[in-house]
Amino acid sequence: MSELTHASAPKRFIGGQLLGSSQLVLGVILAALCIAISIAAPQFYSEANIIAILRQCALVLVVASGMTMLIITAEVDLSVGASLAFVGCIGMAVLNSTHSLALGMLAALAFAGGVGLFNGLVVTRLRVNSLIATIGTMMMLQGGVYLFTREAVQNHNQLASFTDLGAGYVGPVPVILAALIFVVAYVTLRFTTLGRYLYAVGANEKAVRLSGVRSERLKLFAFVVTGLCVGVAGMILSSLMNAGQPTAGRGFELTVIAAVILGGTSLLGGRGSLFGTLLGVLVLKVIDNGIIILGWNQDLQMVVPGFVIILATYLDIIRNRANVR
Repeated sequence: MSELTHASAPKRFIGGQLLGSSQLVLGVILAALCIAISIAAPQFYSEANIIAILRQCALVLVVASGMTMLIITAEVDLSVGASLAFVGCIGMAVLNSTHSLALGMLAALAFAGGVGLFNGLVVTRLRVNSLIATIGTMMMLQGGVYLFTREAVQNHNQLASFTDLGAGYVGPVPVILAALIFVVAYVTLRFTTLGRYLYAVGANEKAVRLSGVRSERLKLFAFVVTGLCVGVAGMILSSLMNAGQPTAGRGFELTVIAAVILGGTSLLGGRGSLFGTLLGVLVLKVIDNGIIILGWNQDLQMVVPGFVIILATYLDIIRNRANVR
C-alpha cells in the first residue's frame, strides 16, 4: 500500500488543488445565487423559507453522504430514489401495525440496507456494471412497491414522535440527523484508514488488491452505507408527508448524483470531497427554492439536475486531463 501511496501522491496533490478551486467556485456561485434571489424575492431570507431549504438540503445530504463514498470507489447507485419510496411505505406500515417508531425505523433501515447489500453483491460477485445493476434494482423496486401497496400508506396512529422526525423544531430534527451523518462520513473519509482505502480502490483497484486488501469488501461496505442512508432519508420524507408514498422518490437519484458530481467527486473514482458535496446540495436546493418563490415553472426543478450532471461530468473530464498532465 505504501508503494501505491507514493506513486499516486503527485496526482493527488494536483487533484486536491483542482478540487479546492472547484469548491471555491461553488461557494461563489452559492453566494451569488442567494444575493440574486433575495433581491428578486425578499422573502427568501424569511425564517420559514430558510427552514424549508434546510429540510430539503438535509434529505438530499443524508443520501449524498453515502453516495459520495460509493462514487469515490468508482461505483454508483441509481436505485436510491426507488428505494426511498419503498422504504417510506415499509416503515409506515410497520409503524402502523406495531405503534412503535423504533420498530418502523429498524424495518426501514433493514430493508434499505438489504437493498444496498443486494446491489453490492451483484456488482462485486456477479461482476455486473453498477450502472446496469442498479438500474435493474430500480425497476424491481418501482414495480415491487406497487405489489406492496397500491396507494399511500397513511399515518394512522398520528404518533407525535414520528411527526417530529421530519417536522420537529429541535434543530430542526432532519438537519441534526443530516449533520451527524455528514460528520461521521467526513471523519471516516478524511481521517481513517478505511477512508484512505476507499479512495485507493477508486484510484487503482488492481494496486489495492496486490497490496492484500479486499477491494470487493470495501465496495460492498460503500453500497450498504448508501442503502442505510436511504433508510434514514426515507423515514424523514415519509414523516414530512405524514405518509409512505409509492411515487415519492422519482428523480431523487438524479438530484443526489448531480450534487455529488457538482461537488467535485469524480465518476472515475479516487477523488472527491464531502464538503464539496455539501456545497453541491446547497446550490441545487437554493436553485429549487428560487424557482418556487419566483413563481417559475416547477418542471425546471427536474431540468436543472440533468443540466448539472452534464456540466459537472464535463468539468470532471477536464480535471482528469489536468491530473494526467
